[in-house]
Amino acid sequence: MSELPVPDTKRSYNRFLLLVAGLGGLLYGVDVGIIGGALPYLEATSKLTAGQLSIIVAAVLLGSVISTLFAGLLADWLGRKPLMTLSGFAFVVSIPVIALSHGYGYLFFGRLLQGISGGLIGVVVPLYLAECLAAANRGKGTGVFQWLLTLGIVLAALIGIYYSYRVEAVTRIANAATVLAFKNQAWRRIFWVSLPPGILFVLGSLFVAESPRWLFARGKKERAYGALLRSRTPEQADLEISEMEETALAKASVTPGKHLKDSLLRRKYVIPFLLACVILACNTATGINSVVAYNTDILLQSGLSDLHAHWGYVVFTCMNFLMTIGGMALVDRKGRKFLFILGTSGITVSMISVGLLFLTTERANVDCRTIVQSMVGADQTLTLPFDKAEAKRLLAAKAYSGNEINSDRASFGVIYSYGDFTAATSFVRSDDAGASPIQILRDNCVPKTKIEAFFKNPFGDLDAARTAPLKIERALIQGVPSVGHGWLVAAGLYLFVAFYAVGPGVCVWLALSELMPTRIRSNGMSIALVLNQLVSTTLAAIFLPVVSKHGYSTMFFLFAGFTIIYLITVTFFLPETKGKTLEEIERYFEGTTAVRAAQ
Repeated sequence: MSELPVPDTKRSYNRFLLLVAGLGGLLYGVDVGIIGGALPYLEATSKLTAGQLSIIVAAVLLGSVISTLFAGLLADWLGRKPLMTLSGFAFVVSIPVIALSHGYGYLFFGRLLQGISGGLIGVVVPLYLAECLAAANRGKGTGVFQWLLTLGIVLAALIGIYYSYRVEAVTRIANAATVLAFKNQAWRRIFWVSLPPGILFVLGSLFVAESPRWLFARGKKERAYGALLRSRTPEQADLEISEMEETALAKASVTPGKHLKDSLLRRKYVIPFLLACVILACNTATGINSVVAYNTDILLQSGLSDLHAHWGYVVFTCMNFLMTIGGMALVDRKGRKFLFILGTSGITVSMISVGLLFLTTERANVDCRTIVQSMVGADQTLTLPFDKAEAKRLLAAKAYSGNEINSDRASFGVIYSYGDFTAATSFVRSDDAGASPIQILRDNCVPKTKIEAFFKNPFGDLDAARTAPLKIERALIQGVPSVGHGWLVAAGLYLFVAFYAVGPGVCVWLALSELMPTRIRSNGMSIALVLNQLVSTTLAAIFLPVVSKHGYSTMFFLFAGFTIIYLITVTFFLPETKGKTLEEIERYFEGTTAVRAAQ
């Protein structure tokens, strides 16, 4: 479908609409990244147990799953615009609840609100953009959402770096009590800084028009036409309103006896829904969330120092941000399918390369579980400082005589269990003088409630685990690779996020909103995003145990395998939707017309 020139007044409104939607993406990114910088100081000052801290971190995911499940129903009931306002308001309220909290309950509730906000935003903003923007600008518009989402993650990382330098400066000149008080203020200020974008998003959402397709579906044709005129010429608005009427007449022509059969079981609903679900599931299975969450740990284990690893993460987030700009510039020129194929091909090569780099260093692991088991205390806990002397002692006790592991530059991690529940420690390096001792406690492994126990191990006996002895499953000493090896891994991760940002990062939101027919778009997006969250939760749950037991190489090869499935799906089953109205795409999946090449 060709697009006529758009007057300056229309362009101004389109820019304002993109700004408001982009602020929604910024909030989504802040939701994802803000806890990373705040967590070390929250952990040091809140007196929460490790289990409670884990729940605080995961509360955003829980809230997101809950709200995503109902976001489609709410978007159909309230409308797209009111739900955007509501999601922003939930974020704004969450900030003071968190920043002013003095206990576990308020922290949990505030983080849950943030997750609810993020889940609603993740559904309603791409949905709103797809229904409001003209076909020629839909790709670029939805790209703005992803672009500012990545900016939110960058800002969260930079805020964390800023306060880490502030804390370091205070530590050099102040006593322990002052440092503790400053850390207590630091995590609160990190959350306060994220408040202004939320306020701007709420205010902006009050001044945009409602989705014309939502209005038309509610029988408000005149208001739908008026909403179209805010961003289009009268000729464009007439054409799109006529396409909506044609689609509505086609649906009305279905006889009542065939209504059930004609509804959700038709190919134009089933095929795009399944395609969107596969794309969203594979999008998370590329490992993007795990690589973002554990980026610093990955770089530390690859051979970089603590400072270089943290700066490496900042570079990683900046690469994500910058390459998203490239994806935005290309998505309406080259098309969605081209970028999907380019991105997934590059991700596959990057993941295999990083996996091979780790594989070369993981073959010489030494398992010291019997020695570590003998060190478990009578209270079934273990505190083990891992420094150069301890690394040398453990290696000597195993009669290790190889050259691959040097006690002066080694890492150590433990997999352990209490009854049916298993946990893993992070890897600690012997050359990190400031590293905390490895501490294994029952609270870090055994769930607090039966609900939590069900999600961790549905077949586990919680009561037995509360009194079961500590069992060391594996205690691995690994050689820390050279700094050069670390930068090679960092380069592989930068290539990974560059290909992700320019392809799936920009296009996945488009695929979700464009593929779904109007009748099932909101609810279908909700279901697909819940599937996405479940895949994300599963990968987050297995990441550390798999890494501790089998090494980082196994996880990267697993991510590469999922991405190959992703590549096959977009290559052979995804149609090009560049420049097509939503009604044209719907007719394509019904099999009545082909998706024509963009003019």
